[in-house]
Amino acid sequence: MKLSDLPNLSTKRLEVLQNEGIHSAKDLLNFFPRRYLDRSNTQKIKHLPGSGEEVTVAGKVTEITTAGYGKKKRLEVYINDGTGQVKGVWFRGVGYFSKYFKEGETVAFFGQAKRYGKSISIAHPEVDKIAEEGDLDSFSRIVPIYPSSKGMSKVRITSSMVQNWIKKILSDIQVDEFLPKNVLSGLKFPERKKAYRMIHFPENHNEHKNALDRFKFEELFLFELSMEKINFTVKVKANGHLFTETGNYTSTFFNDLIPFELTDGQKSALAQIKSDVRSGKQMNRLVQGDVGSGKTIVAIGAMLMALDNGYQTAFLAPTEILAEQHYRTLSDHLKELDINIRLLIGSQKKALRTDILTDVEGGNAQIVVGTHAIIQDQVRFHNLGLAVIDEQHRFGVKQRADLLNKGSHPHMLVMSATPIPRSLAMTVYADLDVSIIKDLPAGRKPIKTAIRSHKKREDVMNFVRQEVEDGGQAYVVYPLVEESEALDLKDATAGFEKLKKRFPEFKIGLLHGRMKTEEKEAVMRAFIDHKIHILVSTTVIEVGVDVPNASIMIIEHAERFGLSQLHQLRGRIGRGERQSYCILMPDVKVSKSGAFRLKTMEETTDGFRIAEADLKLRGPGDFLGTKQSGLPDFKFADIVEDQFLLTQAKEKANQILDEDPSLAAPQNEALEKVFTPYFNDKVQFYGLG
Repeated sequence: MKLSDLPNLSTKRLEVLQNEGIHSAKDLLNFFPRRYLDRSNTQKIKHLPGSGEEVTVAGKVTEITTAGYGKKKRLEVYINDGTGQVKGVWFRGVGYFSKYFKEGETVAFFGQAKRYGKSISIAHPEVDKIAEEGDLDSFSRIVPIYPSSKGMSKVRITSSMVQNWIKKILSDIQVDEFLPKNVLSGLKFPERKKAYRMIHFPENHNEHKNALDRFKFEELFLFELSMEKINFTVKVKANGHLFTETGNYTSTFFNDLIPFELTDGQKSALAQIKSDVRSGKQMNRLVQGDVGSGKTIVAIGAMLMALDNGYQTAFLAPTEILAEQHYRTLSDHLKELDINIRLLIGSQKKALRTDILTDVEGGNAQIVVGTHAIIQDQVRFHNLGLAVIDEQHRFGVKQRADLLNKGSHPHMLVMSATPIPRSLAMTVYADLDVSIIKDLPAGRKPIKTAIRSHKKREDVMNFVRQEVEDGGQAYVVYPLVEESEALDLKDATAGFEKLKKRFPEFKIGLLHGRMKTEEKEAVMRAFIDHKIHILVSTTVIEVGVDVPNASIMIIEHAERFGLSQLHQLRGRIGRGERQSYCILMPDVKVSKSGAFRLKTMEETTDGFRIAEADLKLRGPGDFLGTKQSGLPDFKFADIVEDQFLLTQAKEKANQILDEDPSLAAPQNEALEKVFTPYFNDKVQFYGLG
């Protein structure tokens, strides 16, 4: 059936629908109501108290008028439901809304009803046109209200018109079911055609909720099925390098160079990695743990396994600053082993870059640390055996696939800088095997976190003095926003000067992004060597050199930081045996979301809880920080809000693929027809074809 076959669908209306992304009968079926007007919850106008409460009222437009002049001009639209009259008032968009309404049509107003004298008004109400004509009593109890754009309003596409079109489509076309019968019955979901009826013509609220859950599940199920299949494809397709030797690098490092006992979590992760690299299959593993859990040591262990077997390794960080910090960390840890470590970043001069590329291609560079530049085509490795990604949520499945396909299919280890929320672990990271480091190194004490206003600054400074006099060290961190780098630097510099005056007996250091690399290294080295007592910083220190003696962190303008960033910053302290303290000092005015972030930090040090809260606050797109994450734009499902359905989808996908990997069984025939083109798109995106 073509859209042009539908009644009352003029050429202009057809153009408007196409502009809204509706090109077929199927698209129109998937044009779901944005809300439902429940007649049982619609209030009678005469019963409205008018004290500013949110209300839903419906009635016929009886009068459209304007009042006032110039900037004070306003539009007033009166509706009457037979029991009384209410007025909708618009101070903006007067010209548009004056043409939007027509006397005699039935509309619903949603908004705050306030009484002024004897009349009740709703300022800038949300409006839905329920029907073009007819008495209120002729409508069903639950009325679907469809999304409406300016274009749709202009050509008078109403909710009732959309309903009539969908009714015609459902009566004339066949809607094929592709979910297996045992899945539908097990989850008590309606068949597809019935689900469309329940969405567009619900008899009660349970109906449209059940139908919507079915369509959400459908999206999540196809995605989980594809991720499981991709995971299977990666493992089956690529043979991995065999790291059978435990040589001098690995044994010397773990037996002679690290002055502490590995935690059970670190030992377990290293054992899993060792098993992977000796399996003959390509490793594709995520190691996640909280801040300070010792993931870097695990990454070093994996890299040394590669070096012991004659292979090169690549360490990929999301930014140049973090790449430089990892380069310094690895150089410090491995300086006794005489390993050639090279840093490859985009800002390097041509001569240095050429020298590094020659070193990499010739095999002299054993560990190459860098940004995404490492996966560019012009970077040729002699024999890349392992790629380590400092994930930090900024590299998706596509980027991981690029590395898996680099050279001779290296093993891949993803290091999560913050714990991965469960919903993302089941979606964006479903292609990875997972190791979790739950425990912190021995002797670590939980960091105490507090929010302090500027009125308490004197108390905070006295506490810093006391802690430093007792042998501790402190960070004072200022936010760095690229758009206002000069302003932030001025802010931090002013703070630095104030601290020098306040604490003349202490050595105060300043670290910021405009300093040269050697200057930054000198400052950081002085802080590590306890030659600096208080370090003021504007630069990124979420991931970097450990300073076990640092026991206080003051975060200025704390409300300007994201949750994950605050958690990473806090992770710079509490790395020794001293009790550590994180003091969050927000500005006087803090937004609702800013207050939520600060309160979350004060209440918990659990990185998994913080990650879940951050994901819920920002949404998957912003949380991941990249459109290349591999997470599709789900039309109906929300991976944060629909985690129960996500779990069900993953379980059913695993169950079906375990029983029928090729979907060749008769009961999966319809599913295979829908899934194959969906999966092929994913394979092409991930570079696995």
